[in-house]
Formats: sequence, C-alpha cells, structure tokens
Amino acid sequence: MVPDRYQAELASSLDRLSTLARQPVDVLARSVPACAGWTLEELFGHLGSIERWAAAVVREGTFVAEPAPPVEGAAAWFLDGVGPFFETLMALDPETRCWTFGPPPRTAGFWLRRQAHEHAIHLIDACQALGLESPALGEDFMLDGIAEVLTMFTPRQLRLGRMPPPDKAVTFHVPGAASWTLGPGPAVASITAPAVGMYLGLWGRSKLEDTAIIEGDAAVALRVLRGPLTP
Repeated sequence: MVPDRYQAELASSLDRLSTLARQPVDVLARSVPACAGWTLEELFGHLGSIERWAAAVVREGTFVAEPAPPVEGAAAWFLDGVGPFFETLMALDPETRCWTFGPPPRTAGFWLRRQAHEHAIHLIDACQALGLESPALGEDFMLDGIAEVLTMFTPRQLRLGRMPPPDKAVTFHVPGAASWTLGPGPAVASITAPAVGMYLGLWGRSKLEDTAIIEGDAAVALRVLRGPLTP
C-alpha cells in the first residue's frame, strides 16, 4: 500500500486509542482477552514502549533498546508519547535506509506499515476488553496485514525456531483477493476465509480454525495454522 494509507489507518487507530486510554483506574484494570495476563493498562504500556522504540529507530536509523513502561500510570505515559511518535512517523521518508527486523530492503517504510498494523490490532484488543465494537478496517489494509504475517512474520518465526517448519504446503486464500502458500511442494490443504476473518485469525484475535473453510489435509493445515505464525 502507499504510505498515505498506512498514515491514515495509524492516525485513526491512535485517535481512538487515545480516547480509550482516558479511562478510570478500575476500567484500566480489566483483562485483555487476546493478551493473556495483560490488563488494559498494561496494553497501553506496551504501546507506549513500542511507539518510543519505533520512533527512536526511525530517527537513528539503527537498532535501539526498547524502553520499559512505568509500573504505574502506563496509560498516561502512552498518551504523553502519542504526539511525538505520530509526528516522527508522519515525517519519515519511506525509502530512507533504516534498521528493521524484516527482510531486505531495510527502509523506514517498514515501520510505517508495522505500526499501522500494530495499532490496529491493539485497538481491537482494547475494544474487546471494553466490550465495544471493533473498528471497521479497509479490505486493502487487512490484505496487506495478512501479507505481512505470511511473508514477514512467519518466515521470522521459522528463522528464530519459534515454530516447526511445515513439512507440506498449505495455501491461505481470501476469495476474490489473494492467496499465499507456506511450506514445500504443492499445497496439500487450503484455508479459506474472508479478509477480516483471515486478518483477525492470523493474529489470534479470533479462531480461524473454527470459522475458515479447511479443505484437503486438515491435520497439516491445523499444524501450520497453530505455528505460531506470529510472536
């Protein structure tokens, strides 16, 4: 996608997250269903850390250590960092050389894409924790996020030994849009779902194995699906 689309999605997510972060202490203590052991306050602390880290990497062009969130007041800390983070990502040149944890070419545009999806997924988390309707995301954006999982995160998971290498190939298919295949040789199974189901399912925000159409060797498909495909 073009940088403007990532910027628009990131701006929308930040706007709503900033509203949701201004909750009473008892509400911020609610658990986040998709992030085991996290409260809503800790979710905002994570975002505050990631934002400061990503912005520093973009500014320096090299790896920097991720800061730890404060023990107390993490939501307020997140809110304090939103402005500088957003300004940094809006001002970056996507073609500038920059350290990333993805494959080449390593450019600053990686961080614009990554943070747009990072914030979209965690906005969904915050909405789930608060019992609110999740944001409506554009299909082009969700397809881009599916591609990010299957062509960037999953190869990284394999490279780091966080999931076993698939012994047979499985195709992930979004009808009328795109397909991706993981594993060696011809595909022995396929997992088919609409963009929203595939996007949320690959990130563990819904149970893809319960909602997708699985054809072929289901055992192989489920092994690949349970990877874990993402961190």
